[in-house]
Amino acid sequence: MLYTYRVTKYDPDDRDEHGRYLGAEDTDSDHGAVESAYLRAVAAFADDAGVDRLAIREPQIAAVDAHGLAGLFPPDLAGFHDGAEIPIAVGLELVRAMLRDNGAWCRLEVEDVFTVHVGWDQYVYIGADHACERALSRTHALGLFAERLSASPYDVVLDDEPGEQRPADDTFWAQLRRHLATHKAVLLEEGYVAGASRWHRLTDDTIDAVRAELTPRSRLTVWPDLSGNVEEVLAHLPAEALIELIWEDEHGRISSTIADDTEFDDLAAMVARARAATTLSVDMDQRCPLFAAVLPDSDGVLRARWRTDAIPGDCGEDDGQDDA
Repeated sequence: MLYTYRVTKYDPDDRDEHGRYLGAEDTDSDHGAVESAYLRAVAAFADDAGVDRLAIREPQIAAVDAHGLAGLFPPDLAGFHDGAEIPIAVGLELVRAMLRDNGAWCRLEVEDVFTVHVGWDQYVYIGADHACERALSRTHALGLFAERLSASPYDVVLDDEPGEQRPADDTFWAQLRRHLATHKAVLLEEGYVAGASRWHRLTDDTIDAVRAELTPRSRLTVWPDLSGNVEEVLAHLPAEALIELIWEDEHGRISSTIADDTEFDDLAAMVARARAATTLSVDMDQRCPLFAAVLPDSDGVLRARWRTDAIPGDCGEDDGQDDA
């Protein structure tokens, strides 16, 4: 972005030679006048840039039940996904949630035109393709400070990230169907936002319906099927470890939860009537999926920035099928 500004409530004169803030301002949102000033500043920059809609990029949540998005999106977070377009009013409420550190975060962008990134301790980074002098004046009038930077620290840098981007294209779905022909069913993890997933049990009868309902730009990870012997799954829980348990209830709904050994008794009660279950390690180095891919946009272009995990051969396993 040609012009990037760090917008803060902190006076630059209250920093030492290393840039550390030495003033008395609280690093939490006041949920009041100062927070409102931040939102008005973001709105002023958006207006100056001629932007009335924003795209959500790389959304993430730290806790499903405490992400600060109630009233903005449905409980299942439909509409809160990479590439989703939202009006400025919703974007400002997302900025509010991030200022309050409620557990949700995302980049808000219009490609090559405008960006809003909320950082730690009430630092907001706003980028535009021109200087936005009117917005700068408005920001200062609101009692905030705007400093020009060379770039936002939250700009995307992909070159150093591990993994690749395999598209969930026709080749991927053909490989998945071949696997179903041999194994009858698999478990599909739909990573629609960082920090949350939906789970689907795929068979020949369900694959088309599930594919049609996947969230745009999801990260898709394929795992072996659930085990029908729930008692055995529970009996082999590790003595001391954090695990993810995925199970299918008596109504066919698939759920998951993360628990440690202190919660295993509660897990047993929770899945007492489950049809099937499995466990996965929460250690990413020990999670070896059958294969993974990223869902392209409807025009076939891969715009999501997810990276995919290693294929089974890289983990010392094989799914019994040739990779396409």
